[in-house]
Amino acid sequence: MARTVVSLTDAKIKSAISKQKKSPEKIIKLADGGGLFLLLDKKGGTYWRFDYFRPITKKRTTIGIGVYPNLSLADARKFREEYKELLAQDIDPFAHRKEQEEQARFAMRNTFEAVAREFMQTEVVAESTRHRNEFIYQYLFDAIGKKPIHEISARQLLDVCQIYEKQGKSETARRMRSKAGQVFKYGLVLGLCDRNVALDIQGLLKPHKKTHHAAVTDPNLLGELLVAIDNYTNRGSLVMAYALRILPHVFVRPGELRHAMWADINLDEKTWAYTPSKTANALGTQLVIPLSDQVTAMFKELHMITGGSEYCFANYWGKTRLLSDSSINKALKNLGWENGETTGHGFRATARTLLDEVLKFPIERIEQQLGHQVRDMHGRAYNRTKYLEERQVMMQAWSDYLDSLKVKALNA
Repeated sequence: MARTVVSLTDAKIKSAISKQKKSPEKIIKLADGGGLFLLLDKKGGTYWRFDYFRPITKKRTTIGIGVYPNLSLADARKFREEYKELLAQDIDPFAHRKEQEEQARFAMRNTFEAVAREFMQTEVVAESTRHRNEFIYQYLFDAIGKKPIHEISARQLLDVCQIYEKQGKSETARRMRSKAGQVFKYGLVLGLCDRNVALDIQGLLKPHKKTHHAAVTDPNLLGELLVAIDNYTNRGSLVMAYALRILPHVFVRPGELRHAMWADINLDEKTWAYTPSKTANALGTQLVIPLSDQVTAMFKELHMITGGSEYCFANYWGKTRLLSDSSINKALKNLGWENGETTGHGFRATARTLLDEVLKFPIERIEQQLGHQVRDMHGRAYNRTKYLEERQVMMQAWSDYLDSLKVKALNA
């Protein structure tokens, strides 16, 4: 006949604990039935245990549940019922708990931020792009960084992106979705998540409205701007003054000017040869910038200031020791040219328009000098070093034209 077990009560437990403290001679088991019991050891410990037979081996074993009174009698019984349900399905409670603990450790190791930071180490991007990406990643980290990557839903990611979209930062929202997508793709390859939820919200964010960089294409207004730039030395750094004065003549991308290196500039041959970062992967060849007499003279003066540095436009403060990404636009704004009137990048559109419409140079040579991919009648892309003599003539004519606009503006 099976022994009848009388269920425990808190009063019985407290009484037994009190007796054990007075006479801690042996270990006491207080059974509650169904395999659940409270173990009172000689040192005053009170531990919940569950006895059961393992599903396959049928060996008797014990699993710890918790400590009384931190784990109450009612909660201990809940564990017993849960374990009995697992056993009814031939699942070992001990093995089940180990699996849950491993899943929890897996989740803690593979949060979105942890996976993203590992992915960031694999990215090969320009320093300026890396710096810009860090802000996007931080926005994502603040919102979903601590969540296990496999638990993040498309809805959660969409909600985060739409917060920025509602603040008028639609491009930021789109970049957040894009960077998150790269992280999820990386996690998918490593088996850390089973879906790229960023793909699920593709098309749900507002499309980016492309805006062109503001450019001055009116010759009279351009002359006024060039005069203002010549006067920049009275209010800003000398290195920035040379950057502003040279940029309209060479009309490269502002970032390419900021990273110009003395090793790439040949003042004797009056050329500047480098590989534009924006098209380095697509074209790979160097772009040669013929330097007009005016630009060559300015670079010779600048060499006396920064010639001891690797970079032409070296800065003496800040982490990179270079002019910052937005410094040229800020300088133009400080000259009184508000945002929307002109930008450093806008000089490219200025040159393209006026070289074509006013100076009547072939559009193919202008596009080639801009570093764009230009094809001949057979569909072959021109080498960036081709037609150098024609482009030397064009660049000298452009500098002479800019000087004439300044003279006209000063005499107006």
